[in-house]
Amino acid sequence: MASSVNRREFLAVLGGGLAAAATARWLEAAEVAPGGEQPNFIFIFCDDLGYADLGCFGSTTIKTPHLDRMAAEGIKFTDFYVAGPVCSPSRAAFLTGRYPKRVGITGVLFPADKAGIKPEHKTIAEVLKSAGYATACIGKWHVGHLPQFMPTRKGFDHFFGMPYSNDMKPCPLIRQDETIEEPADQDSLVERYTEDAVKFMTENKDRPFFLYFAHNMPHIPLHISERFKGKSKGGLYGDVVEAIDWSAGEVLDALVKLGIEKKTYVIFTSDNGPWLVKGKEGGSAQPLRDGKSTTWEGGMREPCIVWGPGRVPAGKVCSEMALAMDVLPTFAKLGGAKLPDGYPLDGKDISPLMLGVEGAKTPHEAFFYYNGSRLEAVRSGPWKLILFAPPAKDAEGDDAKPRLPELYNLVEDIGEKKNVAADHADVVARLKDLAEKGVKDIGGTRGRALPAKKKPATPAKEGQKAEAPKADAPKGEAPKVDPAPAK
Repeated sequence: MASSVNRREFLAVLGGGLAAAATARWLEAAEVAPGGEQPNFIFIFCDDLGYADLGCFGSTTIKTPHLDRMAAEGIKFTDFYVAGPVCSPSRAAFLTGRYPKRVGITGVLFPADKAGIKPEHKTIAEVLKSAGYATACIGKWHVGHLPQFMPTRKGFDHFFGMPYSNDMKPCPLIRQDETIEEPADQDSLVERYTEDAVKFMTENKDRPFFLYFAHNMPHIPLHISERFKGKSKGGLYGDVVEAIDWSAGEVLDALVKLGIEKKTYVIFTSDNGPWLVKGKEGGSAQPLRDGKSTTWEGGMREPCIVWGPGRVPAGKVCSEMALAMDVLPTFAKLGGAKLPDGYPLDGKDISPLMLGVEGAKTPHEAFFYYNGSRLEAVRSGPWKLILFAPPAKDAEGDDAKPRLPELYNLVEDIGEKKNVAADHADVVARLKDLAEKGVKDIGGTRGRALPAKKKPATPAKEGQKAEAPKADAPKGEAPKVDPAPAK
């Protein structure tokens, strides 16, 4: 759809003091009017990729020229969050635009589990399909593997991939609803997924499409073909990431060859942070603290790149807070799709940030870091308050004991090294209040910022023994988390 205002005109209007009107016109030009051309959407999701595993995010050992080019030609988001520090909750939140607690998937799903995204929670594919989009899921699913929860039942026309993590047994490769290989030949997965993605794009080049391209890698066990093996200075892990970079390059090149790059948005990110306990096979989140399975920044803050020639400005860096949950309402807005009725989304429209609108701010007052059903931290603006802190490693890899309450200024202290709670009692109080409101709205439990006093013994009733007080969890030990959804 042709824009009715170019960027130079937009900036001129801004300079004339009509920023609000210019912003409205700029966004209106990017949106889809009835009968207008709908853009294509591609969302590339890695598994366990670290914040520092791409060249454009600081890696010195892993070469990612295609993703670096993508960042140079688009926007690099430095404060992009997923809603869970492990795969199933993170993916459920992206697909539905809602916190995992609302969706009922708060922990990793295993082959014996019977949970999945229930019908009342509409996926991004269902939303876009209702607006005429062709939809495909290629790669890892992991939000319910029973027939009623699989991609073809959740809005996707096409599925080619694996039902859960690549270290789980059995390990089938599925096309549509049929197992075509078991165990899956994982050495060739990156290439086969990429070939299938390009085929889907080619077959649907004349209609709007949504491609959810979810790599199984670099989750362990690491697999790679001879084509990429031994090529990276980052070892086997680096080989795998460089293969994913090649794959992203193939997708971008295919869009250009098909002549549809100027009507396509591509987002690249990861489902959670690196699996640090795996050592050299676990990636890096530097300069962030810790990694996968934690609510420190390294567990839930992910590298993110947004690309869209002619729509997304080149060479821009966005430090506003954005969430994977925002993708559903944003794509719905840009694609002219109606949002689901009956329940609120936690994701917000971030198209102003994606389009590089001058002065655009995050639409979120707060982000809630859930681990399972427990709220462990909350961020608002630059401030992050730790509500519960199990033992962890600091940015240098040293043991770090929690000193609750902990407050960090993430703009000045990205590695969460300096606790400034004692200097900002007002901020601590405000974020505690946000946390209380968050739990009341979303559900779950709130990690306590200070050790609770032991309760006195319950007075004995006549004929009964006195009830002993319940001991608090030992210092540094996590209290039990609510279990995963009922099986």
